[in-house]
Amino acid sequence: MNYMKPVFTEKANCQDCYKCVRSCPVKAIKVEGGSATVLYDLCVMCGYCVEVCPAGAKKVRDDLGRVRQLLRLKSRVIASIAPSFKSEFPGLKPSRLIAALKSLGFFGVSETAIGAQEVSANVAELLSSNQKKLFISSACPAVVDLIKKYHPQSAENLTNFLSPLLTQCKMLKERYGNTDLGVVFIGPCIAKKKEADQHPELLDAVITFEDLRRWLKEENLSFDELSCTDEDVFIPETAKEGSLYPIDGGMISGIKANLPVTNCDFMTFSGVSNISAALKDIDKLELKNNLFLELLACQGGCINGPKTLNRCATAVKRYNIINSSEYPEEEIPRKPTVCIDENFNIPAVEAKKYSEREIRAVLDDIGKINTKDELNCAGCGYNSCRDFAVSFLDGKSEKTMCVSYMRQLAQKKANALIKTMPSGIVIVDDKLKIVESNQNWAKLMGEETEFLFEVKPGLEGAFLNKIAPFYKLFQNVLDSGTDIIGKEINYNGSVLLFSIFTIEKHRYVGGIFRDITEPWVRKEQIITKAKQVIRKNLSTVQKIAYLLGENAAETEVILNGIIESFSTDKIDDINE
Repeated sequence: MNYMKPVFTEKANCQDCYKCVRSCPVKAIKVEGGSATVLYDLCVMCGYCVEVCPAGAKKVRDDLGRVRQLLRLKSRVIASIAPSFKSEFPGLKPSRLIAALKSLGFFGVSETAIGAQEVSANVAELLSSNQKKLFISSACPAVVDLIKKYHPQSAENLTNFLSPLLTQCKMLKERYGNTDLGVVFIGPCIAKKKEADQHPELLDAVITFEDLRRWLKEENLSFDELSCTDEDVFIPETAKEGSLYPIDGGMISGIKANLPVTNCDFMTFSGVSNISAALKDIDKLELKNNLFLELLACQGGCINGPKTLNRCATAVKRYNIINSSEYPEEEIPRKPTVCIDENFNIPAVEAKKYSEREIRAVLDDIGKINTKDELNCAGCGYNSCRDFAVSFLDGKSEKTMCVSYMRQLAQKKANALIKTMPSGIVIVDDKLKIVESNQNWAKLMGEETEFLFEVKPGLEGAFLNKIAPFYKLFQNVLDSGTDIIGKEINYNGSVLLFSIFTIEKHRYVGGIFRDITEPWVRKEQIITKAKQVIRKNLSTVQKIAYLLGENAAETEVILNGIIESFSTDKIDDINE
């Protein structure tokens, strides 16, 4: 477990559901020992795994303690608030938010959106020349990671500017001085934590909206109860068109406003999978004008970031953003004021190539002998069995992740155990149709049943009432859910000691039968052998029950009852 990384796994809580593998658009997850961990060299920090983990095992690094320490160490710490706060806290007056943050110890509060406006001005200047070229936004750090790692052919088209957050940090440092000044970002984005790690000279720490809510609760602060003053305003100014950045097309709106001449086409895509699909073959386009792509890793934009707690409809969030943002036509076009050039030193991920023989060997090992066996069910988290095989060769997955393989393996183990047990074993469903039985059961039932067993091993599908006249005992257990333990019945001139127990309530029951009247066995030997056999097969039957869905603890109680039933008195009664 690596608590230093923005996202980590609490292994004790990981439930082998592979939901994170399934949701990760770049498959940056490694499963080892049944626990799924993030492979940081492959990860783009989209946060999808954190959102979908049903057990909450995927955790985001908690930097709240770091922020509190920063407030103690530096006299001036500015909170950079994401523009998506307007959708996260709908109806909240900015002055109340600012008052709350100041009560927590911040020197001032600034909108990340002022950095977005600076980025728009720089991008507009870049697009003003008619180069008939493709330009891709670098505003979203998760998108930059995605392109540099998985679409390196498009990396040269990135605008190579700092993100709005880092741009704002640079602006604040230049305006207020770098000495004893700290900057803390508050928003819904996990990728911003990676930016803080990579640029500590600009950004000190990142906390989420969730962290902010928790902090306010710990300090017994409420937005509604705080009093505001005329000094509770954003510094150095209130953002305008930059407030639209957290929604699809928001960045494009800002850029268009700064372009004196429209010689550029614009498109916007959000969601990692949509972005990857959009970039496929885009280099084959014959452009008539410049083309600018606004790309956002979160579906619908930052308003749906992974640490957003407000899960209302995207349309509602968009409405809140649009109707709370100002659009100052008199201040546009803006001119760039700071240098925000950036070289993204992120190596491309090189996918290993494997031969068909290597892939085939993995598929054979998990029972995929031919293409019909390749179910492509995605239960393992991968879209196809071949993708899973490649991930196994990459060392990112385990054979036990294959559901059909594990089911076949469990069935084979159950069948093998049933066949080797000295007692007669039969399992039936709620229609009294035999699911599985062994040869010893067939022998106990008579020559005709034994012959049928030779023709159809296991007697699967045969109706119990056609074979055993005491079938109603099974029906009673199915109906009532109450097990029959250590009882005796006369059948074919023999006394059978039996137990009928529930495997899956009202659906499957199992029966264990043993002839305790073999004429050539002495009384003492019967007692000893019966007890030894049952004890010897305790763990075996438990395994069978477990493989077939039985609760192991309940099975142990049942089987202990079977042992107790082999009392000397009972054997005496039989022999008498």
